Amino acid sequence: MSEERTTLLEFPCEFPIKIMGARVDDFAQVVLEVVLTHAPDFDPASGMQMRPSAKGNYLAITCTVTATSQQQLDALYRELSSHPMVKVVL
Repeated sequence: MSEERTTLLEFPCEFPIKIMGARVDDFAQVVLEVVLTHAPDFDPASGMQMRPSAKGNYLAITCTVTATSQQQLDALYRELSSHPMVKVVL
């Protein structure tokens, strides 16, 4: 029998993470610092996209990281989700 896999992803892979929070001055910088902690090779110039909400109160940031393991993604999600400035992580 084959070993059961805990994830359907094959690593390394490009993995987009969407982070939403209030549109405040340092939100993007805070998100970038957290992402770089877990994915030091992340390039914000090519892998980070920002889009304000329709009314401009919130900011959605998509960071496409090169994920190397499920543990890396789990740690990144945990840290982003627990940050007080972050409302939602998808």
